[in-house]
Amino acid sequence: MPYPFHLYLMAAMYIFAGIMHFIKPKAYLRIMPRYLPNHKLLVTLSGFAEVLLGIGLCFSVTKNISIYGIIAMLLAFLSVHFYMLSGKKEGAGIPKWVLILRLPLQFGLMYWAYWYLQF
Repeated sequence: MPYPFHLYLMAAMYIFAGIMHFIKPKAYLRIMPRYLPNHKLLVTLSGFAEVLLGIGLCFSVTKNISIYGIIAMLLAFLSVHFYMLSGKKEGAGIPKWVLILRLPLQFGLMYWAYWYLQF
C-alpha cells in the first residue's frame, strides 16, 4: 500500500535531523543536560536513531516499530527541552518564548507520528 506523501516528509525530516547530528555535533552538544553522561556518545546515538527511525517509516515491515520508536525518542528529548528552559546559558541563546513553544510542538510531533499507525 502506498503511503501518503506526508509520511515520507516526516521520514525525510528525521533523516535530515539525524544527519545534522554528525554535520553539526557542537549544536547538539551545547544543549545536552549536564546531568547526562557521555554527551558525544548520546549525540551520536540519537543521530543514528533519528536516521534509522526515519528510514524505517518508509517500509511497511518497520513503519509501526519506527513510529513507536519516534514517540519514545521524542519523549526522551523532552528532558533536553525542559533543561533548555532552566537558564540563559542552557537555552543556548534561543529566546525563551521559542523554547516554550517547542514543548507543545514535541507533543504535536508525537501525535503526527501516532496518526500514521492507521495506514
